[in-house]
Amino acid sequence: MRAPRSSLIFQVLAMRYIERILQPGETLVYSGRIHWIVYLPAVALAVVALAILTQAKSGPTGLSWLIASIAFWLAAAVTFASAWFRRWTIEIDVTNRRVVYKEGFIKRHTIEMNMDKVESVDVDQTIFGRLLNYGDVTVHGTGEGWETLHNIGAPLELRNHVTAR
Repeated sequence: MRAPRSSLIFQVLAMRYIERILQPGETLVYSGRIHWIVYLPAVALAVVALAILTQAKSGPTGLSWLIASIAFWLAAAVTFASAWFRRWTIEIDVTNRRVVYKEGFIKRHTIEMNMDKVESVDVDQTIFGRLLNYGDVTVHGTGEGWETLHNIGAPLELRNHVTAR
């Protein structure tokens, strides 16, 4: 019995990009992610909204405080949704043959580099990044560069999987 067409479309959308592009004999070694720190601006906006809400008292200025609080709550929700979508649509994968970076949902941007072309991997972490285990990763290849990947969770682990052969 054949699966309905809508079910197949859902399965393809639910499947990760790397699962669709693996070549015969190629295996997934490591999958990296964007760190949860991308949610921090949304949390900061929510804290401001909560602080403003505590100022909303009855009286002529109470309504103004309430409107300002609602505006900050909406900004926090939009910022959170944007960060979640970004984190959901970015994939960083290392296979036994290549490094693959994919971002986007409808408009897709991918970068792939064969493992034999990788020269070095740079990891940049701030003090806060070291404490929370996130940072920026740049993969350098022979004759080609690669854009820096920002706010990557466990960047040293990603580097170790790329450089280990």
